[in-house]
Amino acid sequence: MRGGLALLLAPALSSSFRLAPSSTSRAFLHGTPLRMFRNPFSPSLIPKVLEQPKWPPEWPYSPSDFQRQDQSPDSDFYSQPRFVHHIDEGARAALTGFYSRNFEPGDDVLDICSSWVSHYPKDWVEGKAKAGGSATGLGMNEQELSYSEELDKYVVHDLNVDATFPFPDASFDVVTCVVSVDYLVRPREVFGEIARVLRPGGRCYISMSNRCFPSKAFRIWLNTNDLEHVFIVGSFFHFTEGAFGPPKAHDVSPSPGMSDPMFIVEAVRK
Repeated sequence: MRGGLALLLAPALSSSFRLAPSSTSRAFLHGTPLRMFRNPFSPSLIPKVLEQPKWPPEWPYSPSDFQRQDQSPDSDFYSQPRFVHHIDEGARAALTGFYSRNFEPGDDVLDICSSWVSHYPKDWVEGKAKAGGSATGLGMNEQELSYSEELDKYVVHDLNVDATFPFPDASFDVVTCVVSVDYLVRPREVFGEIARVLRPGGRCYISMSNRCFPSKAFRIWLNTNDLEHVFIVGSFFHFTEGAFGPPKAHDVSPSPGMSDPMFIVEAVRK
């Protein structure tokens, strides 16, 4: 799929702007995130990726695109809690700021691939109950989820084993996923479930940076760059049977080249 994705991106972005893997990418140990790519351009090209995308006529990915270096059960990998931040302070603050501008006080929010921190705004977290809102986490490690001060409730669930969300239709106003979409080996099913649990007009925000656990990221993610990551996530929304409006991309990176980048792909449920 690598060459095919390059061809799909070509009409939307000049090949002269394509990113190369960062020379600063560091070697990794098991359980240590890998910094992958940098976006050195100003102004950012990230939003342009989804302005006039040339989508293929049908789902363009093969099962091999979602294979991983480590095919062992994710329950083993996530069995031990990791009370660490996977992106730096600037990127975390940028994501929280984006949520501040887009969350409504009474929103019911679902955080998939959730953990001990969801990066939700403090004022929203403190006021959500009074406003009739809520925050629910769906994640892999119960210790991490139970430690969260942002979630009202949580469910331990492995989306790579069972992509079905354990929630009724139209249960949420917002779905978030923070720097974890690259670990989902059944994205078409997961994004279909996002559509199912969102209310009409509900929003989904998929955030990503340039770090990952490479042994658990799916193959096509490791073989592509930041711009292509945005296109890939946009395509996941596109191929949900028309459930979403056109996806949009945002670059809210606080200090390009100086801190971790922060890119967000959003789509609104029809």
